[in-house]
Amino acid sequence: MKLVRTEDAVGQVLCHDITQIIPGVVKDAVFRKGHIVTEEDIPVLLSVGKENLYIWEKQEGMLHENEAAEILRQICQGEHMHPSGVKEGKIELIADCEGILKINTEKLNAVNSLGEMMIASRHGNFPVKTGDKIAGTRIIPLVIEEEKMQKACEVAGKEPIFRILPYQEKKAGIVTTGSEVYYHRIEDKFTPVVIEKLKECGVTEVKQIQCNDDHEMITEAIQTLIEDGSDLIVCTGGMSVDPDDRTPLAIKNACTEVVTYGAPVLPGAMFMLAYCEKEGRQIPVMGLPGCVMYAKRTIFDLVLPRIMCDEKLHEKDFQLLGQGGLCLSCPVCTFPNCGFGKGIY
Repeated sequence: MKLVRTEDAVGQVLCHDITQIIPGVVKDAVFRKGHIVTEEDIPVLLSVGKENLYIWEKQEGMLHENEAAEILRQICQGEHMHPSGVKEGKIELIADCEGILKINTEKLNAVNSLGEMMIASRHGNFPVKTGDKIAGTRIIPLVIEEEKMQKACEVAGKEPIFRILPYQEKKAGIVTTGSEVYYHRIEDKFTPVVIEKLKECGVTEVKQIQCNDDHEMITEAIQTLIEDGSDLIVCTGGMSVDPDDRTPLAIKNACTEVVTYGAPVLPGAMFMLAYCEKEGRQIPVMGLPGCVMYAKRTIFDLVLPRIMCDEKLHEKDFQLLGQGGLCLSCPVCTFPNCGFGKGIY
């Protein structure tokens, strides 16, 4: 590209967008890259502060910002998302379905460390909805070395940095525990909350069994729901260390693998996840602490969407929840569409 005085640019091709900013009114390009400057354009260009312009001169080994942005798009875009149009060297990725955003953070950090280019995104392992902007890519300068973009491709590898795991259709079983509910001493206010959260992730069929605090009864209820075809089991209550809270023992006896009893998340530290193997299927069984009944967002909101995407969770997945595990009820964050995730630019 070549720098010229605006008055001398008539007939030349712009190599970048010209943006006009009127506070509270507009921020958009008055002239797009590729526009051929006319005599009538000169006063407009001067009015937006452009006394000099870059006109396009193709140089060997250099890429225009829009060409480079397309390379970044190819590095980033996985399944179940589509790109926006390129604008001022920027391309956004938009979700095509509801599910969980998965990010290869090692590759993301490697590309961002190269300089003169950037990829910004929402938090990984968080739910996204159809139409959500999940990431944005941009080249910082107007032109960039082709060799540098080749390096970005090398560090990113063949697999895309972003992918979306879509929700799968599942049947849920709820084991409502507690003698106070079983004997109708109090109203069950836990189950309606759980059903609402299940619906958020697309569950349409729910079966429920009520139990007292007998751990054998709870274990039998879990096994019955699995036999009836439930794809996931949720046990409500009885998760603390009180002598009558026997749900963890019941889950352990019903399952073949206990992933965790406890998580570095508040609210939700007494959460439990186990798996029951049945005819080649790994059926997740979750024990929910009482906070799920009254707190707007808890550990359950972090784990359930991943379960709904058929993601097999391990102990390390819970260890990694500590960073950010205290933000679920903060007044700033609007989890699951986290405020930090929304502000990707």
